[in-house]
Amino acid sequence: MAAPVNKLKERLAAGQLQTGCWLSLVSPYASEIVGTVGFDWVLIDAEHGPNGIGQVSAQIGALQGTESAIAVRVPVGEDWIIKQVLDAGAQTVMVPMVENGAQAEAMVRATRYAPDGVRGVGAAVGRASRWTGIADYTATANAQICLIVQAESQRALDNLDEILAVDGVDAVFIGPADLAADMGHLDTPEAPEVMAAMEDAVLRIRAAGKTAGIMCTDPDFARQAIGWGVNFAAVAVDALTMVTGLRKIASSFKD
Repeated sequence: MAAPVNKLKERLAAGQLQTGCWLSLVSPYASEIVGTVGFDWVLIDAEHGPNGIGQVSAQIGALQGTESAIAVRVPVGEDWIIKQVLDAGAQTVMVPMVENGAQAEAMVRATRYAPDGVRGVGAAVGRASRWTGIADYTATANAQICLIVQAESQRALDNLDEILAVDGVDAVFIGPADLAADMGHLDTPEAPEVMAAMEDAVLRIRAAGKTAGIMCTDPDFARQAIGWGVNFAAVAVDALTMVTGLRKIASSFKD
């Protein structure tokens, strides 16, 4: 038996638009609810959401019975946490703050078993192999990994071509907030200079045959970014959706 086919990787490679939701509430139950509402994918955020490996693993387990594909953003681009997330059953991994080709190459190697990489061989005790139930897991896992690297700085955009040239990088995801801050426009990603930089990056990413992703929870910006060519669009965040809805209800009963 081979590793499960990564349907999200297939759909992105085919250029299909995939919209999804960020998960930061650290709750398997809440994540499972989000997984049932119709998003193409959901992403467990361990960078800004307070998700440790135990909570990430529990949410992966809860989400496996839903229709949404599962992705995980690790807190940092280090071999040890990527290894744990993959063993917990993730096949799509996002790595923040990748700024050059060498970093991108290191992240590819962290997600692959030898001879293509340095991923530790321990999936027998993890969900990834169904605890040895997938006999050919280690021989077939590499081909099903989807690696998304984040470009969140001017340096990353300056080095975008070398990042895009790395075999094994499936997608480049732009982080508007961090990019805007790095460009001197803190809290104003809508600044014309930032918008122009993001559009140019998306066009270059798609021209290189890679998936372009972006955080676009504002519907108008989402439509604009999709028009540029973004096909991995983060259109919601669980915590923000919850607090917005609850504030609206609470305020409706105030004078």
